[in-house]
Amino acid sequence: MTRTALPESAAGSVYAKHQKVYARAVDGRFDRLRRLSVFALLGLFYGLPWLQWDDRQAVLFDLPARKFYLFGLVLWPQDFIFLTWLLVLAGLSLFFFTALAGRLWCGYACPQTVWTETFVWIERFCEGDRAKQTKLAKSPWNREKLVRKGAKQSLWVVFSIWTGLTFVGFFVPIQPLMVQAATLSLGGWALFWSVFYGAATYVNAGHMREQVCKYMCPYARFQSAMFDRDTLIITYDAERGEPRGARGRNVDAKAKGLGSCVDCTLCVQVCPTGIDIRDGLQYECIACAACIDACDAVMDKVGYPKGLIRYTTQNALDGHPTRVMRPRMVVYATLLGGLFVAGVVALALRNPLGLDVIRDRNALYRETAAGQVENVYDVRILNKDARDHHFDLRVSGVDGVRLLDADAGWTVKAGEVRSVVVRVAAPAGAVRGGHELHFTVSTPDGGLRDVTTDARFIAPP
Repeated sequence: MTRTALPESAAGSVYAKHQKVYARAVDGRFDRLRRLSVFALLGLFYGLPWLQWDDRQAVLFDLPARKFYLFGLVLWPQDFIFLTWLLVLAGLSLFFFTALAGRLWCGYACPQTVWTETFVWIERFCEGDRAKQTKLAKSPWNREKLVRKGAKQSLWVVFSIWTGLTFVGFFVPIQPLMVQAATLSLGGWALFWSVFYGAATYVNAGHMREQVCKYMCPYARFQSAMFDRDTLIITYDAERGEPRGARGRNVDAKAKGLGSCVDCTLCVQVCPTGIDIRDGLQYECIACAACIDACDAVMDKVGYPKGLIRYTTQNALDGHPTRVMRPRMVVYATLLGGLFVAGVVALALRNPLGLDVIRDRNALYRETAAGQVENVYDVRILNKDARDHHFDLRVSGVDGVRLLDADAGWTVKAGEVRSVVVRVAAPAGAVRGGHELHFTVSTPDGGLRDVTTDARFIAPP
């Protein structure tokens, strides 16, 4: 069997070299909305760590102390259920908004999109618009190219370092962190994660850009499972636009057998992932709507109606009615609403007082000469409040049961876990075998709600 060798051009086309996308700047309502989203999200990211609340950082995830500060709320590892609630809420929100209007998250709120937009703005500031960038890339290295490329890279590096330090500032108090960074005394895990996150931002947003969306992001692959024919998507109206072709401003397109598309390719030039929306819906599309702004501007210039490229549904394109309230949307909305209300209520009713009681298993019980049965318990009081409290402990559930310790009250500092060993006694005839015992801890000033937990009291059969 003989093999026919492929021509070099055909063989080389299997693995094409990546071509950098130089997206053209565009102005329009969706671009302004995207810029507003970028400014708002970056403002939150860079501004939140600097906010103060009661002489401490307002938002701080203090992992060594196992405390998470969210303004006036302090969460502990025991409140892990709220993190689960947030993750489930975020997942359902992604399903809901994707089924409703496609990849809104990708186009307006994804960190990759937000930081890539910022790096692109820096690139345009240093190198100029799309035409100047492509010309500069093809030109030989000279003084101008060195200065422009060097300025861009320097700004990228500074911005990446700032981003890495800000990220770490959510886990380490940011004010001393910045002082250490300025004096070059930063070390340990803070230095590692600052460099790691800063480098990831530099590589992903500065160099990889659309490749992250096209090859690394799993969302692009399974988005089709959340789309249906009533989902809003960015699409090209081929029935109106084809056949495409260039023409003069005063030319009758219908007489020449042309559609509304003038084949200016601006929709391709402004696309940050470098696709042609006229080829149909593609997984690389991040729904940034830059092509809509570009096409609407062209339609205005040539005197055609806007909307050749627009947000619409597949049913609308096919001439069928679009249903917004369909079964999946009702299910998503109901689950989202129920989870949100349940989480808010749980947070509002959350008691910052915790109580754990563990019975000493070294001995079942002890019978005293006074005719009583004793059990020993390890009592742990967790004060999750922001101030110190004095706590009293009492027991109930068995006739005649009492605490043998003279002092059944303790002061527990804010954020402290107090562990004490207590002895509980009951008359020998008051209980046989095992019985539930109720431990209740309370604050004399009534500042916190009482907490009751059960433990087993063991007596002779």
